Amino acid sequence: RLRQLGLLLQEILIARRRTPVPPAEMGLLRSEAMKYGMLVLPVQDARRYINKIGRDTNIQFEDMNAREMRRPYRKHVQRIDEMERILRFMFEEIGKIEGCEITKNKVNEFLEAEGTVKLDDVESELQRLYQTFLKAKENNAKLTDEKNQAVEELEVFAAAMKILGEGSKVETSEGLGQPILDDDALGGRRLGYVAGVVPRIDEMRFSRALWRASRGNTFTQFSTIKEKVVDPKTGQALEKSVFVIYFQGAVGAMKDKVLKVCTAFGVNLYTWPSHPEQAREREAALKKLLGEKNKALEAFQRHMATEAAELVAPAPWNSKGNSKIEDWRLFCIKEKSIYTILNQCEEGMALRVNVWYPASDEAKIQGLLKAEREASPDGQGAFLNPDRGAWKSTPPTYIRTNEYTEVFQEVVNTYGIPRYQEANPALLTVVTFPFIFGMMYGDVGHGSLLLMAGAWLVQNAESLRFSQPVLFSARYLVLSLGIFATFAGFMYNDFFSIGLQLFPSGFVDKDGNGQFTPTYDVTNSGGPGPYPFGLDWAWVGASNELLYVNSLKMKLSVLFGVAQMIVGLLLRWSNALYEKNMTDFIFECIPMMVFMLCFFGWMDVMILYKWTHPIDNAPNIINSLICMAMGQQDNNPLWDGSVQLAQTLMKFTVLSVPIMLLPKPFILLYQHKAEQKRSKGEGHQLLRDEEEGVVEGAHGGHGHGEEFEFGEIFIHQIIETIEYVLGTVSHTASYLRIWALSLAHQQLSLVFFQKTLTMGLEMSFPANGIMLYFMFAAWFGITLGVLLGMDVLECFLHTLRLHWVEFQSKFYRGGGEKFAPYNIRSLVDGSNE
Repeated sequence: RLRQLGLLLQEILIARRRTPVPPAEMGLLRSEAMKYGMLVLPVQDARRYINKIGRDTNIQFEDMNAREMRRPYRKHVQRIDEMERILRFMFEEIGKIEGCEITKNKVNEFLEAEGTVKLDDVESELQRLYQTFLKAKENNAKLTDEKNQAVEELEVFAAAMKILGEGSKVETSEGLGQPILDDDALGGRRLGYVAGVVPRIDEMRFSRALWRASRGNTFTQFSTIKEKVVDPKTGQALEKSVFVIYFQGAVGAMKDKVLKVCTAFGVNLYTWPSHPEQAREREAALKKLLGEKNKALEAFQRHMATEAAELVAPAPWNSKGNSKIEDWRLFCIKEKSIYTILNQCEEGMALRVNVWYPASDEAKIQGLLKAEREASPDGQGAFLNPDRGAWKSTPPTYIRTNEYTEVFQEVVNTYGIPRYQEANPALLTVVTFPFIFGMMYGDVGHGSLLLMAGAWLVQNAESLRFSQPVLFSARYLVLSLGIFATFAGFMYNDFFSIGLQLFPSGFVDKDGNGQFTPTYDVTNSGGPGPYPFGLDWAWVGASNELLYVNSLKMKLSVLFGVAQMIVGLLLRWSNALYEKNMTDFIFECIPMMVFMLCFFGWMDVMILYKWTHPIDNAPNIINSLICMAMGQQDNNPLWDGSVQLAQTLMKFTVLSVPIMLLPKPFILLYQHKAEQKRSKGEGHQLLRDEEEGVVEGAHGGHGHGEEFEFGEIFIHQIIETIEYVLGTVSHTASYLRIWALSLAHQQLSLVFFQKTLTMGLEMSFPANGIMLYFMFAAWFGITLGVLLGMDVLECFLHTLRLHWVEFQSKFYRGGGEKFAPYNIRSLVDGSNE
């Protein structure tokens, strides 16, 4: 008792020392603030409350019985499993009936009317229908088997009529039973025969087996059955053949061998007539029997169609909804999910379960539970008790999305779920992803086709929701890619490799010799401006077009790449400040930004300065950066003093590397030793363990509850520093893929246009008018297959890589746990896909 009292006092002390964790406010860049609590449910109304919670709230349940594996409602789940098995059987049987189409995908109507359906009623009705369908299936199989036997035997006698009829013209009327040889040594023997039906696929194997078993002393004759025979078990139509096996001796060892082979192959054996009259009599009887079997099968199929028509029609309680059997299927999915949640609850006087929920939804959840309590006749109800102490587990990540942002969030989640309250890159990805794709794919014509495809997907979204769920979820992504590709095409002034003369050109050929001179103020000293929007159409077809356009796109790629990486570092700043981790902010974030700005930011300044300032002896940017890094003298400065500024920036760049490398591991070591001293001073082992978990969580994730190893942390810091320094260089070069993809797209478009439409236009009349139709078909087919198929996928994948590697590596860790609330609508929608 004294020991228990001591443990109790320790727990009270821990509870007092805990500080409540205030919920963080949700921002545009961060996930929803979450709360942890316990939901208490009355046993008799637990199902009703879970149903209401699953329809109107967002709550994630934790499994309270995971260790003990106690499942108090397992019998209910087993009952529903059996009901789902019956439904799968009935769906399969109804699918075999012609003209019976099951109405699906009316989720809203089902959710509005499902309260009128009871589990016991559905279960009893399904059991009754299952027995009916099972007996019907057995009867159908029996009738089909009898019909097949009649068809096969009829074909056997038809073959016998053909053979015996031909033989009767030569032989006497004694038929096949007469001796083959009358006066020789074999005259006392008679000819034996076995007839039946074998699948055509087994003909060769069957004949070889007979040949080997009899050592060549049998002769087999096959006759193909024209009508296919339906297998009563699988329902598949099979091709079969009639066979007749002739051998010496009507009885004896040879006949036994033949029968063993037939048994091994599972063929159907039938009596072979010995006389044409017998064959004709049996044939007439079989035709009459076959007609009766066909009538019986038709009557059975009409009966089954009548039974199925009631199941595929809407239920009485939901006249505008799905088929009755589909509503039953959705009802079973919903009920099974409810009892699965109840299986996670801890039993007692009431059911208890720990839950996560958004802090912004707490008032709504409490109001819903209060309304249900007041509506309850016995006054008992459910209660949600928020946990005011420190959380022992990491909260799940919940990011609210809409139809437009959902697909971009899914792109980020594929790389990794954001940690709780970590800066979420999806908000910026909504703009940067289609923009960078547009820079790669920029073409007014191709972008417009992609835009029209996206607009069609958006317009016909509801018809694609369940039939093509991938296209449905990607509809706004395709639309955005088309918009930005069209915009970039106007910037590049590229329409299927043709320049658009939207505005007057800034160049003129004064002498008519192909030498164009600018008409705008090239010195940027206040005269007429350049082409007002995008690239001047005069560059299209110029001899130095590639040289100029490649230089332009290459510099644009670097400019936007460095800008995006700087934004990534700013998001890293926001993470450190939000977590109040000044160690990371001062000794990682700031040096990283200094390294980025002082070297690559300076490179961007040089690009922009050369564009906006005329320089007589303009420096080469690559040479200037080499001189800056190697400490050499640059003889072509941008302006007076630019070389000295570059040398100063290089010193800051070099100085930022050891600041990233050295201070942080020693600061963490100091914090760890100080924490150890504080824990030892308190003298309570249990309290110390509890506090270590809280403090380690505040240190930015170093340790994560594991033993502190200074050597591992120092090595980890070395790796991170080297990865950032070298990665920044390689990532900047990696953004040149924007220029490379744009160049490839433009050149492919030009080649396809020149080798098809241009060749057709250059032909003499009237061949040009005729060939132009064929050339247009070839050009359009290549455009669809290559530029709108393969090239779109290629640009998409490269854009994805730039976001996952070059952008998100600057700040994004991932590794979070996605918030998975219990939501009935999501379960029902997901079952239809």
